[in-house]
Amino acid sequence: MNFITFKQAVANQFDMMAKHDLFTTKVEKDDLWATYLGSFPEASNPIYKTRTEHDCTCCKQFIRDVGNVVAIIDGKLVSIWDIALDDMNYQAVADALAALVYSAPIDNAFLHFERTAGTDKNLQDTLDGIKTWTHFFVNIPAAYVCKDMGPKLGESRATHDVMLRSLCEITDDATDTVLELISQGSLYRGDEHKFAVEEFKKLRKAWAIGEATDLDLFVWSKVKSLPQSVSRIKNTAIGTLLSDLSEGVELDRAVASFEAKVAPQNYKRPTALVTKSMIESAKKAIEELGLGSALERRYATINDITINNILFASREARNTIQGDVFDTLIAKSEKPKLDKVDDVTIAQFLEHILPKADSVEVMMDNSHTGNLVSLIAPVDPTALNMFKWDNKFSWSYNGEMADSIKERVKQAGGNVTGELCCRLAWNYTDDLDFHMHEPDGGHIYFSTRRETSRCGGRLDVDANGGSGMMNNPVENIFYERIASMKEGTYELIVHNYNRRSSGVGFEVEIDIKGVVHRFSHEKVIPDWAMIIVAKLTKHKDGTIEIVPNLTSTQAVKQVWGINTNTFIPVNVMMMSPNFWDGHGVGNKHYFFMLDGCLNDGKARGFFNEFLKPDLDAHRKVIEMVGNKMTAVESDRQLSGLGFSSTQRGSLLCRVKGSFTRTINILF
Repeated sequence: MNFITFKQAVANQFDMMAKHDLFTTKVEKDDLWATYLGSFPEASNPIYKTRTEHDCTCCKQFIRDVGNVVAIIDGKLVSIWDIALDDMNYQAVADALAALVYSAPIDNAFLHFERTAGTDKNLQDTLDGIKTWTHFFVNIPAAYVCKDMGPKLGESRATHDVMLRSLCEITDDATDTVLELISQGSLYRGDEHKFAVEEFKKLRKAWAIGEATDLDLFVWSKVKSLPQSVSRIKNTAIGTLLSDLSEGVELDRAVASFEAKVAPQNYKRPTALVTKSMIESAKKAIEELGLGSALERRYATINDITINNILFASREARNTIQGDVFDTLIAKSEKPKLDKVDDVTIAQFLEHILPKADSVEVMMDNSHTGNLVSLIAPVDPTALNMFKWDNKFSWSYNGEMADSIKERVKQAGGNVTGELCCRLAWNYTDDLDFHMHEPDGGHIYFSTRRETSRCGGRLDVDANGGSGMMNNPVENIFYERIASMKEGTYELIVHNYNRRSSGVGFEVEIDIKGVVHRFSHEKVIPDWAMIIVAKLTKHKDGTIEIVPNLTSTQAVKQVWGINTNTFIPVNVMMMSPNFWDGHGVGNKHYFFMLDGCLNDGKARGFFNEFLKPDLDAHRKVIEMVGNKMTAVESDRQLSGLGFSSTQRGSLLCRVKGSFTRTINILF
């Protein structure tokens, strides 16, 4: 047996491997040494004095220090024991050590504290003369020599772990979306991150096409060669955006979160957050569902509606359709005992009063401007249905609100059951903030979100700021119990924290134990402007007095062609289309279509919450399409007042028939 041949083969193998990045596998050092001694074939490791010939302290140190070193060459793991020897005894030892090294995964990069490993040779003075002993020995390249190995090994392991998670958790769709946002200039200082995202995309592609089938091995092979902006991309600001998109966070919200970290407070978005791939995907889905022509919308007219979906029609409306068919709607019933009742519920009105009515008039006050609604139909009468219900009709409220502010707050996770609820709603990307200044000096606003004030108030919904963008932005300040509120004056304010768009106005609801007071601001709110909505005073008897600061709701004004605080004839009364034909989907609305009421804007054709589940994946693009596919101006339309079953409200109504009565309908 010639140990020098074994020693030289190991040294040559190490020298070849050192031209590549070196690593160590997670093998116990004592197991390496035990395997070395235990793998010699019988009689090939004779006793020398008291120990076997190969039981050598110098070789033991070498094997403990370098025995588990590996390199990754052409995507495969190579150890220092992958050698070919003529001596089958030493070959058996090398094979056993290689098998042990391969049995464990890579643990870390290889570093050594000295320029050499092992001892080349030493001399021993014996009775027979000087004896020369030869041992395993290699020179360590300077790149692998480090006196303080702990921090560097910690950094290497951290880079590996972050890169592994990045490759597993960040999707190709996310990287493609971010690169597209960067290319179209929709991401704040996106060009600064372009290199890292592009290189990470190449990294994922290299792994996917089989450069290495073992992901852990592939990651270790890239640890030293990649800049940390790529290898640790998940831990960077752009990485949080990639991670959010990979986890299914909505695009607006994910980008808003990214920009909250990197953009200045006065940053204004240059372009919309819709990518070409998103548009193509949505277009394909719409074409496959045959809904292309359903997107073009118009105002509905009385001739579009079937009689079974009309609760009441005026004499003029009946003549417009066909004379006698409406006789079935005026069913005979017992004379209602409502002669002395001023307030009636909507259910009582529909059951007992409306069937006997020859004419119905309602009074719209200024607080009802947000209740103005138009019925919308497809331009193409043969268009397929794209809604959750079994007809092609939709509706659009003034200010493009599909439902009550209360419902929007509820959907955003806000409290709608408090005895005092203040709700703010708007329909553009500005970051409006709700503030409440309390009589004891307390201040409720975004910085104290989810904290209960000393007066018992809390802001629980914050939109278009650090919490991300909302499709239908709302904010909500509520007090669970009015009795817990301190006496004194509370000031409710709307603050435009960040002007990003050309949007105008907002709506506020102050809900006191179910009685809703609505305020509208219909002007531009400049950047950083503060608008006082109202002052609320809690008195000793526990009542809340509201002193509005916005335009008085009592002044007569004209909206959509009709005067407020004036009785207007009702042409047609109906349920919202989602409750036609005996079916019900979602929230119920009651529509009073008024004579001479004409929507003076371009009503939105549909809202995302109306759409079939098949289109959920394309909500962002379809929302933008909905903004563009508005109903064109028309002097023939069904427009009037709408009331949601989810929102308390009232409507003054004058009914004429076998009796004449002025009543207050409660919703």
